[in-house]
Amino acid sequence: MSKVLLLNGSPHAHGCTAEALAEMCRVFEKNGIETETVQVGSKQIRGCISCNRCKELGKCAFDDLVNETAEKFRQSDGLVIGSPVYYGSPNGTVLSFLDRLFYSMDSADKLMKVGASVVTCRRGGNTASFDALNKYFTISAMPVASSTYWNQVHGFTAEDVKKDLEGLQTMRNLAESMSFMIKAFKAQAQKDGMPEFERGCFTSFPDGK
Repeated sequence: MSKVLLLNGSPHAHGCTAEALAEMCRVFEKNGIETETVQVGSKQIRGCISCNRCKELGKCAFDDLVNETAEKFRQSDGLVIGSPVYYGSPNGTVLSFLDRLFYSMDSADKLMKVGASVVTCRRGGNTASFDALNKYFTISAMPVASSTYWNQVHGFTAEDVKKDLEGLQTMRNLAESMSFMIKAFKAQAQKDGMPEFERGCFTSFPDGK
């Protein structure tokens, strides 16, 4: 069975972000796709310190929720990142979490897994946050699922989000899009294998010129 891992970057386990993710989960389950939600936003997650120990250890040197989630990510076919908007940006905790998660994992473990980001806000800052989260996918050879509008819901509380009918419709359509992509990619991989990517070039200008 295919599986989607969802990350709740809000400190509120039952808030606006959770409501948006739950709407997606109902569609995934209807499509026969297993789901698991990891609560990230309420945890104490330190940022990456660029020690590069993960290249030696095969995991982040700070052994916390990041390493636990990395194993779940490896076993998943898709990843949904949900976050509230704080000052026009995703929650700082989820950004620290994602920096370490994506950097410490091997490229092959993320290859061609379908990604989607979801943002929740009262009024503004949503598209800037949406753009920031999508960049984790586009540097990792992860196809990005889209919906019929930007992946956002509006509201100050979970009850407000339930009134955002277009936002919830966007979540359902996003989950349908992801479900289709996951099934199509899995079928193609079984037929012809995974795509091969070049890795030889690394522009760093070490001569200083």
